Amino acid sequence: VQLQASGGGLVQAGGSLRLSCAASGRTFSSYNMGWFRQAPGKEREIVVGMWSGGSTYYAASVKGRFTISRDNAKNTVYLQMNSLKPEDTAVYYCAADVPPYGVMTSYGMDYWGKGTQVTVSS
Repeated sequence: VQLQASGGGLVQAGGSLRLSCAASGRTFSSYNMGWFRQAPGKEREIVVGMWSGGSTYYAASVKGRFTISRDNAKNTVYLQMNSLKPEDTAVYYCAADVPPYGVMTSYGMDYWGKGTQVTVSS
């Protein structure tokens, strides 16, 4: 499985960005997908996750501002980020957990895309 993330950039505080992650594979609908981020000097953390059945998880720091969605026909997962804050600045990674499933953590995901930089200026 190959994952290609895109959509990062520089935005002012309060602005929006949409990240996309295109996945290879014929069984994308069965993948649990997550977006993680890593800021300088910090550990990688989960931001949002979406299980194959549609359930979602949002970190408290982004709840109400970020939205994850997926288009199984396009093998793509999206992360809509609104009301961005300087503390959202990080490299964002998409990741996939494929059957047999693990847990949606930095250590449980099976495949990772290259990160995309998101920088929020104050």
